[in-house]
Amino acid sequence: MKNTASLSLALILTAGLLGTTAHAAGDPEAGAKIFPRLCGGCHQVGESARSGFGPELNGIIGRPAGTSANYVYSDAMKNSGVTWDHETLKAYLKDPKGVVPGTRMIFWGLSDEEKLENLLAYLQTFPR
Repeated sequence: MKNTASLSLALILTAGLLGTTAHAAGDPEAGAKIFPRLCGGCHQVGESARSGFGPELNGIIGRPAGTSANYVYSDAMKNSGVTWDHETLKAYLKDPKGVVPGTRMIFWGLSDEEKLENLLAYLQTFPR
C-alpha cells in the first residue's frame, strides 16, 4: 500500500513537471500570428513555400545553416558551421549578427521569450 501511494505521488509530480515543460515549449497558434508580421515579409513556410528575399523555412529545425535549396546565402551563413536547433535558432532570432557575424539578414532581433517560443513552436510544425 505504501509503495502504491509513493508511486501515485511520483506520477502526479512527474505529470505536473511535464505539463509545465510542454507549456514552456510555446504555442504554435500564437506563433502563426507572429510569423506574418515578423518573418513573412522575407520568409515562407508551408507546402507551397519558396525562397524569396530570404530562404523558405520548412524543416529549419535540424538543418545546417546556409543549405536550403534555391537560395543564395552569404558566405558568412554558408561558413558559419551552425545547425539550427531550438537554442541556436532562438539565440539567432534574438541577435542575428551576434550569432552569425556578416549575415545579410536584416532583423533587429526579438527579445520577448514568449514570442520566441511561440514562433519556434510554429516553425516546428513545418517539416522539410
